[in-house]
Amino acid sequence: MSVNQLLTFPESASMALSIRAKALLFHDPKSVALLEQVERIALSDATALVIGETGTGKELIARHIHKRSGRTGPFVAVNCGAFSETLVDAELFGHEAGAFTGAAQARAGWFESANGGTLFLDEIGDLPMPLQVKLLRVLQERQVVRLGSRRAIPIDVRLVAATNIELHQAVVAQHFRADLYYRLSVASISLPPLRDRPGDILPLACHFIKVYAAKLKMIEPQVSDEARDALLGCAWQGNIRELENVIHYALIVCRDGVLRATDFRFSPLASLCTARSAESPVREEPPAPVAPVDLLAGLEHALDNAMSAGHTDLFHVVEALLVRRAFSRCRDNQVQTARLLGVTRNALRTLLKRHGMLGDAGGDTGNDAVAEIEAEPAESLAG
Repeated sequence: MSVNQLLTFPESASMALSIRAKALLFHDPKSVALLEQVERIALSDATALVIGETGTGKELIARHIHKRSGRTGPFVAVNCGAFSETLVDAELFGHEAGAFTGAAQARAGWFESANGGTLFLDEIGDLPMPLQVKLLRVLQERQVVRLGSRRAIPIDVRLVAATNIELHQAVVAQHFRADLYYRLSVASISLPPLRDRPGDILPLACHFIKVYAAKLKMIEPQVSDEARDALLGCAWQGNIRELENVIHYALIVCRDGVLRATDFRFSPLASLCTARSAESPVREEPPAPVAPVDLLAGLEHALDNAMSAGHTDLFHVVEALLVRRAFSRCRDNQVQTARLLGVTRNALRTLLKRHGMLGDAGGDTGNDAVAEIEAEPAESLAG
């Protein structure tokens, strides 16, 4: 095992920019420890759960587990948050001809497609509750039953799941099954955000500089000291995917073969970039936190008053208020709102629709569901 290993997608140079992190390096001490853990888990056949923010490289970790596992079957990647709830059963487990309107012929599901290999289920927290029951049964019995059939089909599939929400909180909120959570988290991998592994920032920046300099047919620019400080001082709320975007843009606008801090266009969402300074800034003391018990007591008091006042439709009003405040606090970002409330994105979309806070653009995205299947194990790692 080498800490200089590079994890990338197959043919990643030809991929369009997406929400996925397309490279992982292991220079920071936290990353080195992570790689050692992943290598040990890969050698087993245990179900793995990768936990991390969007854009941190969860699928790359899953691909590495598949490659190191020695499995000869394909690697299949599925985004559970990208398909309609009405189609997820047939997509995951397959269907027979005539099982539902439009099912003109039988079709294998993603579990069958991954037979002998690894199935990666991203955003597992968005899986509807009825499908969680069926997934648990498949993991226990190692066989699937297609929709419209009674015949069980044996499968040999290793499952790697990933989530960007705290599943244990979803369990407490009764949006995720506790038995499935324990089944998935046999081998749990926590992938730190980029801001918590600063030793990886500059090596990753150098990697993306090399990639995009080649694509732009230009000589790789030198990186100034001020540019390095700006990169290290950024909070990187968008993680590796944000770093890639920033480097790509900087190479387009840089001049004289030198990359400067002024060439970077950081995301306006983050209050993000505070370049490190030689002088220590004066820090204001944060306000004293309010104890959770006091917050709950105040909330109980307010609810008691509302009930005593004879408020009609109180549940609807309180639910709408909670969802509206959370949605506004997260600037209408569904992923962040779901994480704040401890619910899945599908559950949040239902709440937003119920209270008239979701426009036409926020409907189901079943047509966007794509399963990526590779006949060979994931791409080899470069030193």
